[in-house]
Amino acid sequence: MGRPSPSSSQTPDQGAARRTSRARGIPEATVARLPLYLRALTALSERSVPTVSSEELAAAAGVNSAKLRKDFSYLGSYGTRGVGYDVEYLVYQISRELGLTQDWPVVIVGIGNLGHALANYGGFASRGFRVAALLDADVNVVGSTAAGLPVRHMDELEDIVAAQHVSIGVITTPPGAAQQVCDRLVEAGVTSILNFAPTVLTVPDGVDVRKVDLSIELQILAFHEQRKAGDEPSAGDSVLDRAPGPVRAAAAKLRRAAGGGKAEQAKAAPSAKGGPDDDLSAVMPA
Repeated sequence: MGRPSPSSSQTPDQGAARRTSRARGIPEATVARLPLYLRALTALSERSVPTVSSEELAAAAGVNSAKLRKDFSYLGSYGTRGVGYDVEYLVYQISRELGLTQDWPVVIVGIGNLGHALANYGGFASRGFRVAALLDADVNVVGSTAAGLPVRHMDELEDIVAAQHVSIGVITTPPGAAQQVCDRLVEAGVTSILNFAPTVLTVPDGVDVRKVDLSIELQILAFHEQRKAGDEPSAGDSVLDRAPGPVRAAAAKLRRAAGGGKAEQAKAAPSAKGGPDDDLSAVMPA
């Protein structure tokens, strides 16, 4: 059976893939895993691997094989028993489902260090995304270049979005400016936003926001590292000595509150025998 291939003569509207997925009832959790499968399949394709089993692909994507087969059932792809999945066809099938068989112009707003790094990221073009414009409000930045593109002023945002049919915006501004930038993107017609600013954005219905917070990811890793090292947190743990200043201050405040509560309780009932409930009442408010 021949494999379908993308037609360069067709230019589906930019929300078509997303609306089709929702209409077909593909769960959001499955959609979130499709890029993982695509990355693993692309690596196999680059090594000229023709077929892959569900177990091998699941291991490469970091999921279990039963979940992978369930996810692929939403795409109408079940593979061939004893053979596995056709790698090239699955690459096309998932790319089509994700809307990557067309060109997606993207604007990046906030050309600081992170904005520069994203502008220079070579993976955009190979995955169906084209950086259409770089925008900033700082007159000292406007006019400079990044990845061969000129940094343009925010005043041009609406014209750029309209002229290049941009529906995806990337925000890499400081947190204080992120909501204002978000509002302007939405008013200009952008319906999907990737937010790198460490703040929560408020958007109207019909606008999708994906948040990338590097500090949160590092904090989660710190949690796991602490436990791998056997350092369980406690009020007197030396782990606090290595914590940031605000964390140490908060811990010290809790210790003082707990100590003060016990002292007051001792004054009220000097002859009472201590017990588990005594400790609890010392730190719990009345």
